[in-house]
Amino acid sequence: MKVILLENLKRIGSIGEIIDVKRGFARNFLIANKKALYASKENIAEVEKLKSTLSKKDNEKKLQAKKIYDQINNKEYKIKKLSTENDELYGSVKPTEISKLIQAIDKLEVKPSMIQPIKEIKAIGNFKVKISLHSEVDAEITIVVNSEETIQ
Repeated sequence: MKVILLENLKRIGSIGEIIDVKRGFARNFLIANKKALYASKENIAEVEKLKSTLSKKDNEKKLQAKKIYDQINNKEYKIKKLSTENDELYGSVKPTEISKLIQAIDKLEVKPSMIQPIKEIKAIGNFKVKISLHSEVDAEITIVVNSEETIQ
């Protein structure tokens, strides 16, 4: 199914580009989240008119992402969790927890869907976490997991 992109998407395409994607992906994600339109003649003409406006919006989003990037890139966040005696956590540290941690410390809005731990955080130690702030801006933070107390 052919669609026209309304914003820059990583590994998919850029604004105004007509791409061919699977029907389900187009309907359930791209069109549902207003990231694309069906590629009809009317929509193609409409997007050509709106291209400059969409580019401005995308640049504004990119500037916001850069501001957040400057504040959090290479920063360390400490979190305390319950652990066993062999330094394994009960459960794991999820993106929602990391999002709340950034919100509490830096007063910045980072959605859990933007947060991608490089590997699952299930033990005590230091973990690198990638944050996709924009299709062109990625930050990396370190999560330091300490033991709250040990349960036997």
